[in-house]
Amino acid sequence: MTEWNVASAAQHLLDAEAEQRDITPITDEWAELDVETAYRVQDEVIRLKQAEGHTVTGVKLGLTSRAKQQRMGISSPLTAVITDAMVLGAGVPVPLDELIHPRIEPEIVFVMGRELKGPGVTAAAAMAAVETVHAGFEVIDSRFKDFKFTLPDVIADNASSARYIVSARGFDPEGLDLALEAVLVRVNGSVIDTATGAAVQGHPGEALALAANSLAERGRSIPAGALVLTGGLTDAVFVNPGDQISAEFTTLGTIVTAGSAA
Repeated sequence: MTEWNVASAAQHLLDAEAEQRDITPITDEWAELDVETAYRVQDEVIRLKQAEGHTVTGVKLGLTSRAKQQRMGISSPLTAVITDAMVLGAGVPVPLDELIHPRIEPEIVFVMGRELKGPGVTAAAAMAAVETVHAGFEVIDSRFKDFKFTLPDVIADNASSARYIVSARGFDPEGLDLALEAVLVRVNGSVIDTATGAAVQGHPGEALALAANSLAERGRSIPAGALVLTGGLTDAVFVNPGDQISAEFTTLGTIVTAGSAA
């Protein structure tokens, strides 16, 4: 029997990630794991990654769609941490041999021009702190079997973070209508989903403000230069060996990736 605490839960998740194996929800055995403690587990996961040489590059939001929030019984997104070890460069396929059951989703990504610190941040104030806007993909890979988990489980698991791709070209947020920014997702040439930026809290700037205010509750801020993955615009799709996946944005351009060969 595992003696559950913040340290053992963090190591349990890291072991699952390293060994590419799925696990049952931690809350199945540690029923006392609540949201506050889960964020402490997430912090310990990141601390251990930093001890291995990983560098924090920014933050991401999870459960940004209102439908997903209703299913999980929450009213705002959760936050998680991204690192340089999660970056996929242009032309680099999703490394399926390093992951468990990856899914991919298109995102609008911000690069912060200055620090954003809550509480009380509005969407307008959040957008004023953004330097550039990019097209992005996030590859999520829950360590839990069949992507089934409670809210504390997914927070502890760093919101299923695995890999991310950000377009090289960035756009000045001035003049962009991000609520209407559309994306068309293709897999192997076939359109499988479409959405607009309004799918993320009505506007990605609202998600950014929520992230800043949520982090402030734990004494954190979003620093200048940080990347912010604002949340999936569409449902995530599984990545299979050899799949060619693209996201075509109205203004932000097109990004393309593939699942590594079997």
